[in-house]
Amino acid sequence: MDVTPKIIVGLGNPGKTYEDTRHNAGFMVADRLAAHWGCVFKTDKQRKCELAAGPGVLLVKPTTFMNESGLCVGPMMRFFKLDPRSVFVIHDEVDFPLGVIKLREKGSAGGHNGLKSLIAHMGTQEFPRLRFGIGLPRGKGEMTGHVLGKFRPEERELLDVMVAKAADAVLYTMQHGLTKAGNIFNTVQDA
Repeated sequence: MDVTPKIIVGLGNPGKTYEDTRHNAGFMVADRLAAHWGCVFKTDKQRKCELAAGPGVLLVKPTTFMNESGLCVGPMMRFFKLDPRSVFVIHDEVDFPLGVIKLREKGSAGGHNGLKSLIAHMGTQEFPRLRFGIGLPRGKGEMTGHVLGKFRPEERELLDVMVAKAADAVLYTMQHGLTKAGNIFNTVQDA
């Protein structure tokens, strides 16, 4: 059942140190949406986030670290008395290569610490999400270094295209619902 998003949450880590890192793909898409709507993020210390008001929706970037994202989103969902299905989450996905996005109605955390925190604080796995492929580390690299690392120069062009595509997917979801958006924007993962 499609529910219109009331809050769009981009996941990432706060601060200059983490800008443009793979783990901040959710922030990148949220920033693109804010630019599209001409709205500006403002810090809300009480809610532990940066907020921007789009048309009929709040854009949210938690200012907690990724593994504590739920400390922002759970209380905000309850304050506004929202159905969890109206909280739309954008996050990085290491299991997909860069260039792959997938919209999902619900799901487990799948090892993603930001999602684990959201599930714990929202009390459910049933919230829509956009999974943004960032790829696995080359060779046997450490996962933490990979997700907290910046995109390589040769990835920048595709990254820009995918951030724009992900923002378009969110906009389409808001107008037509998650099911129709998934039929159009979910990309097939290469084997």
